[in-house]
Amino acid sequence: MTIRVMLVDDQVLLRTGFRMVLAAQPDMEVVAEAGDGVEALQVLRSTAVDVVLMDVRMPKLDGVETTRRICSEPEPPKVLILTTFDLDEYAFSGLKAGASGFMLKDVPPGELLAAIRAVHSGDAVVAPSTTRRLLDRFAPMLPSVGKEPRHKELERLTEREREVMILVAQGLSNGEIAARLVLSEATVKTHVGRILTKLGLRDRVQVVVLAYETGLVRAGGHG
Repeated sequence: MTIRVMLVDDQVLLRTGFRMVLAAQPDMEVVAEAGDGVEALQVLRSTAVDVVLMDVRMPKLDGVETTRRICSEPEPPKVLILTTFDLDEYAFSGLKAGASGFMLKDVPPGELLAAIRAVHSGDAVVAPSTTRRLLDRFAPMLPSVGKEPRHKELERLTEREREVMILVAQGLSNGEIAARLVLSEATVKTHVGRILTKLGLRDRVQVVVLAYETGLVRAGGHG
């Protein structure tokens, strides 16, 4: 199955570089490009895309607002935010807007390809240490409004599901969680699926953000 990728970046040279890397992969195809958010939204109306590589700083409409609009659509493509800086408030806003993760623009090609495949599969660990550091940095700035109702949502989880959620929020993979809790990886995957369903979340990044919002996990990554 070919992963249909869209490149959204106002720098033509960067798009060209990414396109060359992706074109060499048998399971990927660059089906669309855009130089800003407005153009991206227009193109997506007529083009089927699985994963969007989204720059954050663009003219007309930035990547965060573009991501928010894309993710508000029914059955949207997955969005990977591209950022120049490891700790970037734009990347944090992008995660809040619904992006499935973020990558640095100078990421090694192999890591970028792995991230695209992982996000596309929906079974990605998209909370690596860089994402956790990002959340540690910006979690104190989260608005307190609406925090209590989100706490109520967590009451739907079983004790085991809360344990799994904390470990997901700390960036552990299903395999690592299975080893920590002495469960099979399939059982962990089932628990993660139930957490997403009960809390109405799309992916593991949203689990991480909610864990920080509710205080289930505090800055530093400890529950």
